[in-house]
Amino acid sequence: MRVVATAGHVDHGKSTLVEALTGMDPDRLEEEKRRGLTIDLGFAHTTLPSGQDLALVDVPGHVRFLKNMLAGVGAVEACLFVVAATEGWKPQSEEHLRILELVGVHHGIIALTMTGLVDRDVLTLARQEVSERVAGTFLERAEMVEVDSLTGSGIAEVALALDRLLATKPRPPGSGRPRLWVDRSFAPRGAGTVVTGTLTGGSISLGDDLVVEPGRRPVRVRALQSLHTERRAVPPGSRAAVNLSGIDHDDVSRGDALIREGQWHMTWVFDAAMTVLSSLRHEVGRRGAYVVYLGSGEHHAGIRVLDADALEPGEEGHIRVYLDTRLPLLPGDRFVIRETGRSETVGGGEVLDLDPVLPTGRARPDRSVDRVIRERGWVDVVELERLTGEVRAPSVGSWVADPHVLDETVKRVLASIAEAGALGLNVAELGEKERAVLGTLDGVRVEDGRAILAGSADELAEHPFLGELRAAGFAPPKPEGVDRGVLRALVRRGLVVESEGVYFSSEAVEAASLEMADLLRTRPDGFTVADARDRLHSSRKHVLPLLSHLDRHGVTRRRGDLRVAGPRLPGSRQT
Repeated sequence: MRVVATAGHVDHGKSTLVEALTGMDPDRLEEEKRRGLTIDLGFAHTTLPSGQDLALVDVPGHVRFLKNMLAGVGAVEACLFVVAATEGWKPQSEEHLRILELVGVHHGIIALTMTGLVDRDVLTLARQEVSERVAGTFLERAEMVEVDSLTGSGIAEVALALDRLLATKPRPPGSGRPRLWVDRSFAPRGAGTVVTGTLTGGSISLGDDLVVEPGRRPVRVRALQSLHTERRAVPPGSRAAVNLSGIDHDDVSRGDALIREGQWHMTWVFDAAMTVLSSLRHEVGRRGAYVVYLGSGEHHAGIRVLDADALEPGEEGHIRVYLDTRLPLLPGDRFVIRETGRSETVGGGEVLDLDPVLPTGRARPDRSVDRVIRERGWVDVVELERLTGEVRAPSVGSWVADPHVLDETVKRVLASIAEAGALGLNVAELGEKERAVLGTLDGVRVEDGRAILAGSADELAEHPFLGELRAAGFAPPKPEGVDRGVLRALVRRGLVVESEGVYFSSEAVEAASLEMADLLRTRPDGFTVADARDRLHSSRKHVLPLLSHLDRHGVTRRRGDLRVAGPRLPGSRQT
């Protein structure tokens, strides 16, 4: 399916042309039928001669309903631009054309309507005027088709021209990240909540769990329609009607977005490229009451020019936009800005950077993903896709890092490890990103939670206090004058065993285990503290903490005043 929007001045025959093309009246409201005036968006569809399905979004032309027109052109591929031969180019013709350019529509055909009401000379002048008006715009080389919707003259030619136009334009790409800007929400009897919109970015299917934003409201897809036909799935680039469970239709409105949770970055601040309309008679700056049209919504906003104090008519520049609500946006999204005080369209452009991190005085936004990484230093790969729409392989861990920042982090971690010396650097003291970098470093080993340079001498294994413990056996000295960090490192390395404030060499503990095993061989009913003291030729103050350690590790078990064999008692010493 392809989606095309009408555009043009009020009463130039847009809705009549749509009905002639499709057999469907796009004016659905009673007031529209009574007044003969399109007030809100209308929808119709047909099959073109090639067999291509086409959805048409009919937009109002009257200036009072301009915001409804803006809601309908945000996600279309091309336009059917309508000018009546009886009246020629009119104010809303010009405004609609500029809006189409601002929202990024680059393709279209021109329908010169009501040709049956004018003679050939007037028709020739009308064609000439339209050609002059669209010169220098995306419609400059567009086909112009003469049509009279009431008699049917030229209707087949319009359909063929649309076929030719769409055949040259690639289908909208899918990224696996669906987004449907809601343009209608209603509740058909017995069906619950139904929302409609043009789906972009990815497909949605029956049973999908989605969210309505803003507000993170969970919903489930209970039914799908496209072109009034039930579907199990709807691809990107389609008009879709989505029956939702989990939400009341009064809680969903035009401008909301239907998306998959976790796939989109929600923001109310973005930097953008903006073009000021050349027809404007004043500059555009931070002063003013503005509304921004994004997707299908209208949002109050403040703006600030980044490159200067203000932008002149016809000038291009960069602005920062402050919305009144968070929206799921992406670089490349198009927008239009109107000033409510003067009730005029002032310009529009393209979103470049979501949640910019640089102050306005330093920000220089563009579509570069490398710039996003450079300005942030580190970006989680999932968040990078949300921010830019681009998938990058991580530089380290789960992050994409700016090369300069990554190099500085590597140098800082290596310097900290070197400064820690033989004890090594406590890995727990590193930040998450530094720990990720640690795993990529050559020449660094991690032992017992400490990072040590691979070429470093093992000073702990030859520490003087360890030598004293080994020499003292079962009557170790107090660790007077020994650094507490060294003691903890000796224990972590397993070179020293601490029990109740007394430090033993690991060799002494192993030897004590064998001695107790041999003692139990001769005293299978158990031995006392005094027996152990005599066997080890030590003092009670040393034997008690040593036995406590053996109890805790299952070498022995305490039974009253006796110690008996534990499950981890080694074999008896051979003599």
